[in-house]
Amino acid sequence: MRNVYLDNNATTPMAKEVIELIQDNVELYGNASSMHRSGRDADTAVEWAREQVASLLNCDKKGIVFTSGASEANNFVFLTFRDLIDEGYKRNRIITTTIEHPCIEETSQYLISRGYKVDFLSVDRTGKISLKELEEKLGDDVALVSIMTGNNEVGTIEPIKEACALAHKAGALFHTDATQAIGKIEVDVKDWDVDYVSMSAHKFYGPKGVGALYHRPGVPLRPLIHGGHQESGFRAGTYNTLAIAGMGEAARLAKLNLKEEAEYLWKLREKLRKGIEERIPNVVINGHPTDCLPGTLDVSFPCAEGESILLYLDMEGIQVSTGSACATGSLEPSYVLLACGVDVEIAHGSIRFSLGRENTEEDIDYVLEKLPPIIKRVRMMSTRKEQNNG
Repeated sequence: MRNVYLDNNATTPMAKEVIELIQDNVELYGNASSMHRSGRDADTAVEWAREQVASLLNCDKKGIVFTSGASEANNFVFLTFRDLIDEGYKRNRIITTTIEHPCIEETSQYLISRGYKVDFLSVDRTGKISLKELEEKLGDDVALVSIMTGNNEVGTIEPIKEACALAHKAGALFHTDATQAIGKIEVDVKDWDVDYVSMSAHKFYGPKGVGALYHRPGVPLRPLIHGGHQESGFRAGTYNTLAIAGMGEAARLAKLNLKEEAEYLWKLREKLRKGIEERIPNVVINGHPTDCLPGTLDVSFPCAEGESILLYLDMEGIQVSTGSACATGSLEPSYVLLACGVDVEIAHGSIRFSLGRENTEEDIDYVLEKLPPIIKRVRMMSTRKEQNNG
């Protein structure tokens, strides 16, 4: 049976070059904060990785703080502004969107429950924010605007550069969770003029458990973890040298092949989309038709349950998701799709196909062979269930 992994938005396999780099440096045991030779060797690896990540984002390496991942990086930013507001910062409101990753959505709800002001931008049917609505919500009390670059479920790419310009015009700082966009589209912090960027290595073929936060020099940033001088005092704890080095290699590879990989993934994505629309009646493509991450395709199959589709595909060796992996285990429909105005029943039948650099046209052909009879079977089961209930 063929194995087709189409859940790359949840996590990607480590690139062979990353694995080799980690294996080659497995005896690099020194503490990167130590001054002796072993410590300096480890520090050299950490700083090399910092340079690679900075190069990928087109920023000064002094702005890169290594974290355990984007969830930590996002909390880093939001809780910095919580602390500022507690200290009497004159701007005391945050603006974000209704389709952010759970680590921002839940942090926002946590802040609201404790009396902080957080406003949410709505999105249209394609998952796009309205710049007009953002401009209307901005005021001299807004401290931070946070909008993700590309959505992890539907893939829609937001107008980050324009949104950032509006935020700065109103005197607010701007953060973007670029986790899903890194390595798939160009993320240029100088061109976009953003103040903070979050990212995770395992989304672009690096190790799990390591990520980074970019912060523009001089913007507010308060330590989330106290107890040491690492990362210029912003993030205490002994460096995970091998993971950081692996992230550096993943960043180097991402920059090296960015344009070609994006074109390749879009080609596969469109082959899959067109094939589904040609072979299966009554499907709904979610997300923006063109402003979309090149490897993301979210499809709703009305009158079919997403969980059933996923399990039948898994039996055929095809691995997909019913939405964000962070929501796995929940029987509730995707809050992202609901925020886009998708009907509840249609949202229940959504499948996210997220392609990666290891996928081939033969993989897509295999999916297009196996998927139509599965949808037919699941829809028949659903019809019988309705008849029996009736």
